Amino acid sequence: MDARLNLYGSPLAPKLVKHLGAAGKVIADSALPAATQELVKIRASQINGCGFCLDMHTKEAAHAGETPLRLNLVAAWREATVFTDAERAALELTEQGTRIADAAGGVTDEAWANAAKRYDEEQLAALVSLIALINAYNRLNVIARQPAGDYVVGQFG
Repeated sequence: MDARLNLYGSPLAPKLVKHLGAAGKVIADSALPAATQELVKIRASQINGCGFCLDMHTKEAAHAGETPLRLNLVAAWREATVFTDAERAALELTEQGTRIADAAGGVTDEAWANAAKRYDEEQLAALVSLIALINAYNRLNVIARQPAGDYVVGQFG
């Protein structure tokens, strides 16, 4: 598959991605656990069908020590016993925050309360920001049909 648009060859896209990357750095440096951050990126990317982001974030998570078992079960997190209650709350919020159009009220009060029980305000801010950010990246890559499979760990710094 060929990309429809070379996001890194246009004058505008690298400027945009630079700002998105800066936002990502703020989130990465937050108190939200790194493993949770990768799980969130993977789950949103699965829902959005973003192969490029799945390639990147599964490789980055594995490199950081995430187990193949947990990576393979992200899509089935409700049935899997390998995730903590906090991770489950983050994955639930990720799903609802990614599928906003599928629910009349967006994120449910129950999903929010579940996440708020497990994360402090700074972590919640990071979690909500991360869900929004990975959805933006997914949309850029899906619309442009960015191909997957060639990502190298650390490729973007």
